[in-house]
Amino acid sequence: MTSPRKVKAMNTGMRIAAASLLLGAVVGVQAQKLSPGLWENTTSMKTADGKMEAAMAQAQAQMASLPPEQRKMMQDMMAKQGVALGDKGNSIRICLSKEQVERDEIPQEAGQCTRQSMTRSGNTMKFKFACTGERPTTGEGEYTLVSDKAYTGRTVVNTTAKGKTEQMTMTVSGKWLSADCGTLKPRP
Repeated sequence: MTSPRKVKAMNTGMRIAAASLLLGAVVGVQAQKLSPGLWENTTSMKTADGKMEAAMAQAQAQMASLPPEQRKMMQDMMAKQGVALGDKGNSIRICLSKEQVERDEIPQEAGQCTRQSMTRSGNTMKFKFACTGERPTTGEGEYTLVSDKAYTGRTVVNTTAKGKTEQMTMTVSGKWLSADCGTLKPRP
């Protein structure tokens, strides 16, 4: 069984990754917008000490080895937050509704993360965000829409744990999978 500490590390890492992906990827750039539907976001993380990467790799391995009923419980918990695991260990799936895309809306965790600023130029967007909670987090990033069905980006995230500031650099790519999200619902 996965220990509560490892689940917490996975949840924290996934929360930070999902927040920065959602804060960056959902906003359309000028006239170009993302297509509504099912998206897969793939993330690579790098930290100075490598602990987050190791914790995420270990959590992913443990998730893969969970008995089917425990894995389903974890997947159901994530689905309630509007997130599903992607095909790769470092990817998640989210559903963007037509209304979210039209409003350039950013789905957020309930009160946890907010966009601080955003600038747009052509098909590139730069943004800053802050998250409250157990591990206060700030970050900034840049995303480029390749098309309405693909984007690339980079985010630098600063978080505080046990009084120590940690920095993580994430490179991301998103690809549209389908207009139909199946059972995955858009984040509120």
